[in-house]
Amino acid sequence: MSISTSRSDPDYVLGERDRQLILATQEGLPLVSDPWGKLGKQLGLPADEVLVRFQRMQEAGVIRRVAAVPDHYRLGYRFNGMTVWDVRDDAITDMGRQVGELPFVSHCYRRPRHLPYWSYNLFAMVHGTNHDEVEDKASQIQAVLGNTCQGHTILYSSAILKKTGLRLRKT
Repeated sequence: MSISTSRSDPDYVLGERDRQLILATQEGLPLVSDPWGKLGKQLGLPADEVLVRFQRMQEAGVIRRVAAVPDHYRLGYRFNGMTVWDVRDDAITDMGRQVGELPFVSHCYRRPRHLPYWSYNLFAMVHGTNHDEVEDKASQIQAVLGNTCQGHTILYSSAILKKTGLRLRKT
């Protein structure tokens, strides 16, 4: 589980209880049926207050999202390919939305081109248990993009990078 942070409300003040909640969840939410209740018990708060505090921090932009971060390798997905696509600019918004909705695409976003060296403007991450599975998923993306795509390639991962959000110091 990851808690990503972003500051969008400059007037929001992180109180001591909110700070304690962030510190208690930096390594992830408790893997129990009621994580809010477990956190509340740990910090002496009712479960509903824990949830409301997280929602308030999210609305203020202090926390961007609370999400599961799977370890693809432990799940057997050892082939990770960032597919990159050269999509017509007049079609990229619609095509990006369609590609992002594919059930096997874990990340999809638009990036600027850097011509003449880099013509790709749509990125979509796919995972597979083998090379052929990644290639098949790229073919499915190609079918969605059709003639709006003028080229693509797949960049395969060579290392696992640790994914973490903001870390507060315990003071």
